[in-house]
Amino acid sequence: MTTLKPASLKVAIGPTGRAMAEAMPAELVESLHQHLTMERSASAQYFGFNIWFAERELRGFSKFFKKESENEQVHASEFADYLIARGQSVNLEELAAPKQDWSSIEDIFIAAFQMESDVTTSLHQLYAIAERHSDFRSTVFLDPVIQGQTNSEDEFAYLLGKVKFANNQPSALLIIDSELNV
Repeated sequence: MTTLKPASLKVAIGPTGRAMAEAMPAELVESLHQHLTMERSASAQYFGFNIWFAERELRGFSKFFKKESENEQVHASEFADYLIARGQSVNLEELAAPKQDWSSIEDIFIAAFQMESDVTTSLHQLYAIAERHSDFRSTVFLDPVIQGQTNSEDEFAYLLGKVKFANNQPSALLIIDSELNV
């Protein structure tokens, strides 16, 4: 029986010097970084929505978007953690200031729904890239993320529908605000 000496064992090392079980395709790493930036941008925009509603004494809407901002930060952190776990460096890009001037609650929810839809599309593209490169570690990571994102997109579609139905009527919007203030 032959015993291997530690010097004869070879372990792949990522850009940070961390051991890697499997290298990641550059296309996937770049796309994961872009998605991480998208999550951080969504967090900043939701925080901007939070402020817009707080300034108008709509505490339920404000609370809802503050929580969404925090959720997007968690998502960004999960992507950063995943990149690190795979031996990659995390590159944080500069974020643009979120838009803060809105003419209606409906416009905000249209923008929010579109952001959620864009995030869903980005996740599907990540999944396709991972599959194309047979990176099953990434598809396993993305499966529950995509499910959660689909649920989030559904929630925003529902809230957008309620806000549209309210038709900018203050009493109806106050009821929705009250429902969100739980």
